[in-house]
Amino acid sequence: MKQQTNCCCCVKHKENPREAAELKKLQNRIHRIIGQLNGIETMLLENRYCGDILIQIGAVEKAIQGFGYEVLQEHLETCVRQEVKRDNAQIMRETMELIRKIGG
Repeated sequence: MKQQTNCCCCVKHKENPREAAELKKLQNRIHRIIGQLNGIETMLLENRYCGDILIQIGAVEKAIQGFGYEVLQEHLETCVRQEVKRDNAQIMRETMELIRKIGG
């Protein structure tokens, strides 16, 4: 069994695995985003109008941001909630830093 480590130089893993339905939902969103990126590549190869490509880039940015907020919500409802119950004051600083990073 893999031991969880909390050092900043190591990969962290969720303590409890994601529910199958939640994982599937997140995977579907990622696959849609990948499809959008592939569409942009096709547009480039087809020498499509720059403005149309930029519109698609904006759509991908919004999709990625929405995905990030969905993962953040899951993080708050699972990982953060668990650490608050353990009286881990550091989790709030970490959470605020994550929000700053995904906010742009």
